[in-house]
Amino acid sequence: MAVATELPVDAVIASGPPSAPRRRRRLALTPLLLLSPALVMLAVFIGWPLVQMVVMSFQEFGRAQIFGAPPSFVGLDNYIAVLTDSGFWQVLARSVLLCVVCVAATMVLGVLVALLMTKLGRVMRTAVSVALLLAWAMPALTATIVWGWIFDTQYGLVNYALSQLTGTDWTGHSWLIDPLSFFAVAAIIITWGAIPFVAFSVYAGLGQVPDEVLEAAQLDGAGAFSRFRLIVFPYLRSILVVLLILQVIWDLRVFAQIYALQTIGGVRADTNTIGVYIYSVSMASGDLGSGGAISVILVAIMLVISGYYIRSMLRQEEA
Repeated sequence: MAVATELPVDAVIASGPPSAPRRRRRLALTPLLLLSPALVMLAVFIGWPLVQMVVMSFQEFGRAQIFGAPPSFVGLDNYIAVLTDSGFWQVLARSVLLCVVCVAATMVLGVLVALLMTKLGRVMRTAVSVALLLAWAMPALTATIVWGWIFDTQYGLVNYALSQLTGTDWTGHSWLIDPLSFFAVAAIIITWGAIPFVAFSVYAGLGQVPDEVLEAAQLDGAGAFSRFRLIVFPYLRSILVVLLILQVIWDLRVFAQIYALQTIGGVRADTNTIGVYIYSVSMASGDLGSGGAISVILVAIMLVISGYYIRSMLRQEEA
């Protein structure tokens, strides 16, 4: 006859699954292990060049250093030279103004295109999607060259259309000589290339808006603008904030479109933006120290913008 033995409660607790803490530790390490390849790539291709750029911004690094001469530490001299240069502030103001115009046009037109896609049939929506994808997939340099042909002084489509519509001869008119018309053309190219990303993102977000709420608001007499402002916009607020921050970052450091238009016919001294200005100071002038200082200042501006975005997202999550 077997005798049943009872174990103390402490022994039963102690004999619990010993692998539970180990399993929790393993689960906690799993996200880090999954992120490690991306973190390594970011550290190698972004982190290390960023560190080198910061170090270079405190050095006298010119053509002699490019060919092997040791750089000398100059402290904040590069930053003082940049911040006391009136040309830098003119370029920065010009870049910010162009960024504001492009971001505003991109956001408005992108949202309108997304709303239009919700009203189209399947065939037309597919056609619009394909057109947007083609515009989005075209490299910025290629798109700028094509737009340069459209605004060509002799054979451009814009000059031809204006000649036919106004009855005056626009042949030979250059859109890139004058800084104002130069940036108008640049804004068109930048906005044209950025609309697809905003349109697709907003169109995907519109699927989160309940149709029942929109139908109820329409039955109550709410107009299209009121329905968008009071119902659709709150659902899209987080998406629009992300898109707005990304567009500001991208448009503030735009390079390819401006540089290509300058090569086609623009006056570089009057049309430099911050991206082209950094390239001109670093490569054309050979002053990599000052170019690094300007780049660090631009990165600081980007970090401020990104920090505002992160704070707003955290506040939304807490709420």
